[in-house]
Amino acid sequence: MPHAIRIHATGGPDVLSYDEVTVGAPGAGEARVRHTAIGVNYIDTYHRSGLYPLPMPAGIGQEGAGVVEAVGDGVDWVKPGDRVAYCGGPTGAYATERNLPADKLVKIPDGVDDVTAATLMLKGLTVQYLFRQTFPLHGGETILFHAAAGGVGLIACQWAKALGVVGSDEKAALARANGCAHTIVYTREDFVARVKEITGGKGVPVVYDSIGKDTFPQSLDCLSLRGMFVSFGNASGPVAAFNLGLLAQKGSLYATRPTLFTYANTRAALTAMADDLFALVKAGKIKSEARQRFALKDAAAAHRALESRGTTGATVLIP
Repeated sequence: MPHAIRIHATGGPDVLSYDEVTVGAPGAGEARVRHTAIGVNYIDTYHRSGLYPLPMPAGIGQEGAGVVEAVGDGVDWVKPGDRVAYCGGPTGAYATERNLPADKLVKIPDGVDDVTAATLMLKGLTVQYLFRQTFPLHGGETILFHAAAGGVGLIACQWAKALGVVGSDEKAALARANGCAHTIVYTREDFVARVKEITGGKGVPVVYDSIGKDTFPQSLDCLSLRGMFVSFGNASGPVAAFNLGLLAQKGSLYATRPTLFTYANTRAALTAMADDLFALVKAGKIKSEARQRFALKDAAAAHRALESRGTTGATVLIP
């Protein structure tokens, strides 16, 4: 019998319920995927807590990899037996199998295993849009990246020259092992002062910040003139409303709050982004591993580990 993690009310990790579910035949434009690995991401905790509301009861999870079991009418770009991965679309990835829109599926290339694909879709495509599209990097830039030892951060450190902010010496070592140029341990260092020291007082042209309220407005103080503050997550809570005049006062700065799903909003865009990412993976320039694995039924334990900042890199659930 298929199972899925569902929430019947918002709250802490204990609201995650391992339920028996029925999965019917895929409808037109859909595919049924049997999961082999499921990505765990911070956005999942926002859905569970109610920060990003969902109608109840709800499935949870937005990233997975597995095998196509069946397709509905009108689907000819994937077929039963194909290995596929996805992120986005309707929530519900925390499941042994599910139906979902087939236009969200990307074929996993030979040489990339399912668990790796499940760690890469949301996190790797996030780095792709941040570095290729939101603030395009052309080479030679020094950037500031918060949570550099997290799942997104470790990919970012391999992709570009980063000053990485981390929470411990252990995480600093991990970030450096993945290519981080300089690490700043925020629990004992003033990250603004260290950025200014490393850059000779100039600051950086861009800050990629997934922390939210705990690093704002300090992240603005790390920017050079006309620099860009890219807020792409809320691990500590959302940034509160602020007067736009602050951007003028701190050097004619830019601020943006992008999301992956507005960049990968068409199948053509999603495919192009995934092709770019997987090309780097196959070339050996980007490596990703599941540093934490939990059984699907133990999703609550995975959420506790993630929210306590007790994880490094990517976390997956195994059905």
